[in-house]
Amino acid sequence: MSARWAEMRAAALAAEEGGFDGLWTWDHLRDPDDDGGPGVPEAWTVLTALAEVTRRVSLGPLVLNVANRPPGVLANMAATLQTISGGRLLLGLGAGGNRRTPYAVEQAAIGQSVDPDAVRAQRVVDAITLIRRLWAGASGFLRPEPPPPIIVGGFGPRMAAIAGRHADGFNTQAFHPQLGALVQRAREEHTAAGREASRFVVTVFAGLDERMLRADSRARQSLERAGVERLILLISPPFPPIRRRRCVTGSAVRATCTTARPWSAWRAVCLTSKCRTA
Repeated sequence: MSARWAEMRAAALAAEEGGFDGLWTWDHLRDPDDDGGPGVPEAWTVLTALAEVTRRVSLGPLVLNVANRPPGVLANMAATLQTISGGRLLLGLGAGGNRRTPYAVEQAAIGQSVDPDAVRAQRVVDAITLIRRLWAGASGFLRPEPPPPIIVGGFGPRMAAIAGRHADGFNTQAFHPQLGALVQRAREEHTAAGREASRFVVTVFAGLDERMLRADSRARQSLERAGVERLILLISPPFPPIRRRRCVTGSAVRATCTTARPWSAWRAVCLTSKCRTA
C-alpha cells in the first residue's frame, strides 16, 4: 500500500513482461498498518499513468469505494480511462469498509461518514445504475467503447447478489469459507436478471504463496470447482524466494497481480498457460 509511483511503475512493467494478465490498484488513502509511512498514491491517478506505460495488461481498481467519488463524475473518469487505455479498463466498485475495519479512519479523516452496511450496499447499486445510463449517452456524456466491465467486490451474499444482478463480475477472497455459495449466488442472480451468463466473470484475491504456484494444488483446484476464472495475487514484501521455473500449465484459472511495494530484483511469476518461462 505504501508504494511510491516509481516502484509501482517498475512493478507494472515487470508484470506485463512476465506474462500477467492484469494490474489492480488499491482505493485507499492511507496504509492502516503504517501511520508513519509515505502515504498511498491515489488509485485512479495511478491507473491513468499505468495506461500510458503499459500496452497489453488489463487495468482496474480493486475496488473503488463508491463513497469517495460522485458516481456521475466517476462515469466520465472511467469512460476517459477506457479511451486512454485502448479498452483495457475493468471498473471495480465496492461499498467501502464498515466502521469495524481500519479503513474507517481514512473516511473520518476526509470528513466522510461510514454508513450502515445496507446503506453502503444500496449506494453501489445506485452508482452502477447511473454510470450505465451516462455511458449510454444520457445528457451528452462521454460514451466508452466498449463499456468497461463492472466488477463488484464483496464478502457476503448481499454483495454477491448485487454483483450478479447489476454488474459484470464478482470479486471476493480466494479462501472465503463460503466461496462456492457466494459464487453460486452471484451467478444465479445474473441468470435471473436475464443477462448473458458467459460474460459474467468471477475473480478472487490471495497472497502469493506456494499453494497458488502449483496448478495441481488443492487451493487452485478448489477455485476451479467454485467457478473462479481469475486469481489476483497480492504482492507485498517480504518477497518470497522465486527461482526461474516452467510456467504453471493445465489450469483454467488465469492470474493477475496488484501493484504494491518495491519488487527489487523479484520478477513476475507467470501463472498463465500461455507463456513458457517465468
